[in-house]
Amino acid sequence: MQRSQWQSMAIVAALATVLIAVASGRLPRWLRVTLVLGLLFLAGGGGLFAYRYFTHPTTLTVAAGSFDGDAVKLMSTIATRLASNGSPVRLNIVDKGNVLEAAKAFSSGQADLAVVRADIEDLSAAETVVVVTRAAVLIVAPPGSSITEMDDLKRKTVGVVGGEMNHKVTEALTNEYSLDGAKTQFKDLSLPDIPQALKTKQVDALLVVMPVTDKYLKILRNLFPTSVKQKTTPSLVPIESAEAIASVTKYYQTYDLPKGTVQGSPPVPDEDMKTLRVPFYLVANKKLSDDVVSALAQSIMDARRDLLGAYPIVAEISEPNTDRTDSDSDTYFPVHPGAAAYFGGNVQSFFDKYSNQIFYGSMLLGMLTSVFAGAWKFIVKDEDKPENQPLMRLYALTDQVTKATTQAELTETEQRIDSILKDELRKYAIGDADAAETGAMGLATHRLEHLIAQRRAQLAGAG
Repeated sequence: MQRSQWQSMAIVAALATVLIAVASGRLPRWLRVTLVLGLLFLAGGGGLFAYRYFTHPTTLTVAAGSFDGDAVKLMSTIATRLASNGSPVRLNIVDKGNVLEAAKAFSSGQADLAVVRADIEDLSAAETVVVVTRAAVLIVAPPGSSITEMDDLKRKTVGVVGGEMNHKVTEALTNEYSLDGAKTQFKDLSLPDIPQALKTKQVDALLVVMPVTDKYLKILRNLFPTSVKQKTTPSLVPIESAEAIASVTKYYQTYDLPKGTVQGSPPVPDEDMKTLRVPFYLVANKKLSDDVVSALAQSIMDARRDLLGAYPIVAEISEPNTDRTDSDSDTYFPVHPGAAAYFGGNVQSFFDKYSNQIFYGSMLLGMLTSVFAGAWKFIVKDEDKPENQPLMRLYALTDQVTKATTQAELTETEQRIDSILKDELRKYAIGDADAAETGAMGLATHRLEHLIAQRRAQLAGAG
């Protein structure tokens, strides 16, 4: 045999010896007390570990990014609020610079959550938690331009603000309006390059994808200063085939931009205008548990309500539309079951969720009560020497009976027998007496009574 096998056999033999000793009750009291206290310590430590494990907040990593940093700012604001409110879910925000890099981090498993656009590919593991915002597709012609409709973009150059992340938009427009055959060019532009490109007429129009909020509308207005004298304003090009594009792509939605959204006087646009919009989602990995995502969705919506006055940026966060039959549905990424349960009001209560655990826990509690009772009995078990045990004490009275010289001594012996029997009957009543020992005591008592009767007769004859 190998040495490890001998060691295993020795350990098993030692454990068997301890179990036999425990079962037979032959361990000294101090060792029994130590053993029970050790078991209690292990049970308490295990319970404390389980409590800390189940009550410790779950920390999720969120990948986010945007050219102006608003996506990171928004998620950081929510993360701070969740931490201050003691939410069961905490967020660790990672700034990836832009939405494409955030999506790549999510796809590669570097993040549990990400703020992404619907038209980003390779997000098969993504499921929606909430809609963060919706960005409108705006094609803007500078003041004085003759461009008023999509056909006017043929043989023109369109500056694409945001570059690569808006290539899906230009692809959809090109396919729908056959712009590739019309020699329409799309040129990627960064925000600082736009004024010079417009001034030198490198581009004839701009394609912008942005949320329709005060901040972004102000940025757009500043790109096209209005001439008070000439009373010229930028113009918006409607996307009349938006519905057809949305039905083909699935990730874009139709949107009616309200009159005067960009500028109020004179109004730009001058009438409600049809265009496209693309949702931004907070998505979670579909492997995340339903309970965690339900708690996250609830915490985010609670934080939105609390922060709405101080941080208008959170106003765009909304519940996803779970009706997949709706043509304007927000479910290009399926809604995570945990988020759907929260928004649908189907989150299980504590008792619904843990009814089985409570039932079996009560059974386990009863078993533990019996175990503790047995442990207590095990600890306080008598350690009297053999000569101090009731049966041996009765046997010792035999000599006193045979050597008694007076009736008073015999009476005293009878009182001792009664005292021993009384103690034994009390143990028997509480189930602390051994049946075999009790039977043996009955026989010993019967013999002592016989000897006492004989000794009384002898003492009476001698008298």
